[in-house]
Amino acid sequence: LEIIRDFDEVEVVFPVHRNPEVQRLAWGILGSTPRVHLLDPLDYERFVAVMRQAYLVLTDSGGIQEEAPALGKPVLVLRDTTERPEAVTAGTARLIGAGREKVYAEVNRLLIEEAAYKEMAEAVNPYGDGKAAERIAGFLRWRYGFCAERPEEFSIN
Repeated sequence: LEIIRDFDEVEVVFPVHRNPEVQRLAWGILGSTPRVHLLDPLDYERFVAVMRQAYLVLTDSGGIQEEAPALGKPVLVLRDTTERPEAVTAGTARLIGAGREKVYAEVNRLLIEEAAYKEMAEAVNPYGDGKAAERIAGFLRWRYGFCAERPEEFSIN
């Protein structure tokens, strides 16, 4: 709530888990807060579209720790541990826990410090760059004679 108070341009989009207790808490705490948009859970395509428009992502979801970096979005992980340590090592995600002061400090830092934001947003994603399907299709077009030029070999280096 402090981020909303301190940054007029910030809007929060929060797809709320279906669990009735989570729903009750989210709506009770945030339901009437200006610029906070509580949504029903989103299907994958819509969720990716929302993440694509986001400036940064806060989550406790391991899957989102993999997805958001492919879109160039810094991820602040609201846990003390993660099953995706390679994202933290790569710099695409940062473990910050769920403490109010730490969350505020980390979000504030990414909103204010352009270099800190860029460092995370442009870090090499350890899960790939989101272009595997495009590369596979290109290889198959070449392999089966639909184009003459062999695709370049892919390397993360």
